[in-house]
Amino acid sequence: MKGMRIGITGATGFIGSHLASLAHEQGHAVVAYSRGRRAVPVADEHLQQPKKSPQELPETPLDALVHLSGESLMGLWTPEKRDLIWKSRVDFTEAMVAHLGTWKPENRPKVLVCASGAGFYGNSGASAVDESSPRGEGFLADVCAGWEKAAHRAEALGMRVITLRTGMVLGRDGGAFPLLRRVFACGLGGRLGSGQQWMSWIHIEDAVKMILKAITTETLRGPVNLCAPEAVTNAEFTQKLAAALHRPAFFHAPAFALKLLLRGMADEMLLSGQRAHPRVATESGYRFTYPDLSSTFKALI
Repeated sequence: MKGMRIGITGATGFIGSHLASLAHEQGHAVVAYSRGRRAVPVADEHLQQPKKSPQELPETPLDALVHLSGESLMGLWTPEKRDLIWKSRVDFTEAMVAHLGTWKPENRPKVLVCASGAGFYGNSGASAVDESSPRGEGFLADVCAGWEKAAHRAEALGMRVITLRTGMVLGRDGGAFPLLRRVFACGLGGRLGSGQQWMSWIHIEDAVKMILKAITTETLRGPVNLCAPEAVTNAEFTQKLAAALHRPAFFHAPAFALKLLLRGMADEMLLSGQRAHPRVATESGYRFTYPDLSSTFKALI
């Protein structure tokens, strides 16, 4: 497909910056939206999001818009934090889509790719889930379902909508991996709770390749599980990371301590999980560069 103009909200973030670089390498023009002053070196155009009404993106011709911005899930899930998470994802996206409706039709993106999360499935236990599986229960499931519903309102504007149900994204320069590497390198790593909760993950390189494939494949729409085909339990993740670093992983974080310290975040992000399968990606012919955890840790370390 010929070069496109791709807008990215959250373009200075971990996933956004990698996506901008790959899009630039593949001959696409990048329009970086940001509320801060940090620049994206490969961007062809930088546009400032108004801080008081950030959903009002400055209008510019776009072929696709990738919406990645949102309040971090890390931290204590106080009522105020939960409110920020909801507003920055659900309310923001709803208002952003409404604002896109005020753009000139020729400037509106033909494709909207909106972030979501594997948390859509709630705690799936040992049961595998794919894009056809129903939503689960819990705060994150509610947020993801509301987020996706808000994004799909863009279909009324004639846009093709894709929602990314993302697992843990692993990369050297962002996400959880740099911290995990430091902890495990010091011999302080270990399983969380029982260690039997499932973890869906993906290498950053595969994540951004899949996003670009979703943009350029006109038959793709709806939810896409942004995760590798090999989900693992927390205990297996711990063992493989420790082995890759040649360090022990003797420490164990008891469930009761995590719940006491982190409140709701521990229950939904650390002590439960999803055994998600990327059915849509594999059926579309996507071939993973890093399909298993061992090769991923080898590449990262």
